Amino acid sequence: MLGVLLTQDSGMILGPIAKILGYLMEGIFFVLDKVGIPNIGLAIILFTIIINLLMSPLTVKQQKFSKLNAKMQPELQAIQKKYKDKKDNNSVMAMNEETQAVYAKYGVSPTGSCVQLLIQMPILFALYRVIYAMPAYVTKIKDAFFPLVNKLMAQEGSAEFIQSFKNSNMYSKQFKNELFASGNVEYVQNTFIDCLNKASTSEWLSISEKYPELASDVTATLEHLDVYNSFLGLNIANSPSYIIGEAFKTGTYALIIGAIAIPVLSALTQWINTKLMPQPSSNSGGNEATDSMAQSMKMMNTTMPLMSAFFCLTLPAGMGIYWIAGSVVRSIQQVVINKHIDKMDLDSMIAKNLEKNKGKLEKKKEQYAKLAEYANQNTKNVDRYKNQAEKDAAYKAAMERNSKAKPGSIAAKANMVKDYNERNNK
Repeated sequence: MLGVLLTQDSGMILGPIAKILGYLMEGIFFVLDKVGIPNIGLAIILFTIIINLLMSPLTVKQQKFSKLNAKMQPELQAIQKKYKDKKDNNSVMAMNEETQAVYAKYGVSPTGSCVQLLIQMPILFALYRVIYAMPAYVTKIKDAFFPLVNKLMAQEGSAEFIQSFKNSNMYSKQFKNELFASGNVEYVQNTFIDCLNKASTSEWLSISEKYPELASDVTATLEHLDVYNSFLGLNIANSPSYIIGEAFKTGTYALIIGAIAIPVLSALTQWINTKLMPQPSSNSGGNEATDSMAQSMKMMNTTMPLMSAFFCLTLPAGMGIYWIAGSVVRSIQQVVINKHIDKMDLDSMIAKNLEKNKGKLEKKKEQYAKLAEYANQNTKNVDRYKNQAEKDAAYKAAMERNSKAKPGSIAAKANMVKDYNERNNK
């Protein structure tokens, strides 16, 4: 298993998630291969759709929070305006209580959106790792690099040669690893595959120039990989910027349209996605923090599509396809979520939330009352012991009660108070 694991993500959090997602990608590519269309671009699109569908419950909760947050902003802003110039403790506590009451009224948590993002972020990062290192997770793609890799490894100076490739610097630690130095076959194979997977077409051809005896193997490997990487006439292993440059050199100007379309579509679909999402209101009644957040969101909604276009221009086209597919799926989801939330009966939902919150408050009051009762009973009985022996026996009994109580329960908390009093009055 050493050779299989080396090129996969080895992080404690992302590693296991990427491995699970890798199994999904392996399955998708296996099915596509069986039906006669083993295409990486199509696999990425299907992979992105499936992942987004699986994450739909989290997405719905996050977008529901955003929608409800937009609807309750006027009430929150009114509270902030009410206590704007009041900094005393009573006013701060009153503002917090009123704010919490608004959140309870709409049935959402102030940290609701953050929790959903914290769950989704590791999945999204792991998904990126799988797409960026497909041979590490899809056996069929990895096998396409053989027998060239074995023959290249046998050539003198081949390790130093592929380290001169533009993207090989990201694997510098692998070249310096003692397993590589000792000639561990599986480790060296994976390191070579990592570099070749990120190599441009011109770098592949430079192998033929450096080692003429491998020219036929290079051609056969490229043809094999081209079947996997060809998507709408483009080699998605290359970046759009590289495709445009080569198109001008070779006179294949039709490829320029497809290459430009990827970053343009990525920016456009992401812009549409942001427009469909609920936007924070900048009419905050003079609240600087809310105004600042609204302005920051507007700025991010403008810059993110532009950044997406830039990254898609310089990264392999496969990543651009992933971003476009993801934005399209999220936009469709957003339209459905918006229609669903717009049809919600807010009055009925608020009434249910108020009733539910009322029950919770009454339950908390009962718990606090019981806790106070236990504490008061123990305080009244502190002086009833006639001698130290009785105090020791009572303390021992209290310890036994505490050990049997469920951790975190009212009984456990009450026993802690009793234990404290008994220890301090021994």
